[in-house]
Amino acid sequence: MSTDRAQSPLRVVLTDINTAVVQAWRAAFADTPGIEIRKGSIVDEDVDAWVSPTNSRGRMDGGVDAVIKRYLGAGIQLRVQRAIRSQFARRLPVGSAVCVPSGAVKPRFLISTPTMETSSQNVSETLNVALACAAAFQAVHQQNRKAPGSIRSVALVGMGAQTGRVPARVCANLMWTGYTLFNDHSFEDYDDLRGTIVAQLDDIESAPVEKRIRIAPPKRTTSRR
Repeated sequence: MSTDRAQSPLRVVLTDINTAVVQAWRAAFADTPGIEIRKGSIVDEDVDAWVSPTNSRGRMDGGVDAVIKRYLGAGIQLRVQRAIRSQFARRLPVGSAVCVPSGAVKPRFLISTPTMETSSQNVSETLNVALACAAAFQAVHQQNRKAPGSIRSVALVGMGAQTGRVPARVCANLMWTGYTLFNDHSFEDYDDLRGTIVAQLDDIESAPVEKRIRIAPPKRTTSRR
């Protein structure tokens, strides 16, 4: 695990048309500074990058993916799938992400991170949301490492809460966990990210869905600042 990441301010917007998700976010992120939460469509957010929950093939045929493809045009799916082929040999593992130019002024980048292997898969009994959320922020970090300051603001939706059938409360708690773990660790690559998060969340995976709560981040052993 790397600890050389420089900390930089990042504006984070959580936005969804689902009222239950928005309310669950407000509870889960109540004590987390620097997070903007509102009800609305991600396509209305004027930020540097949108995060789209996708499937491992990058097929933007449902949920938020389909909304974003309609907004940005069919070429966005081609760019996402080209990046997946180039970086991950045609299949994007859960806990990974690709960041591609959007072809638009707003946003400049699209980050695609899978919450599921195939389209419309039920992931309510998995940790996929936490993995996808952390991977999205890893993609922001990697893009800013290549081009410092290129992503200063990012918008995310309720991951897995629509086609993935993850209950709103579970979605919000897992997104909080993924975000918090990412901010407490610096990952060398996506394999490192997946291994660390799965190890930290081992206990929650075996718990019934209705009993899953926020997982407190581990104590830091080294400073990232």
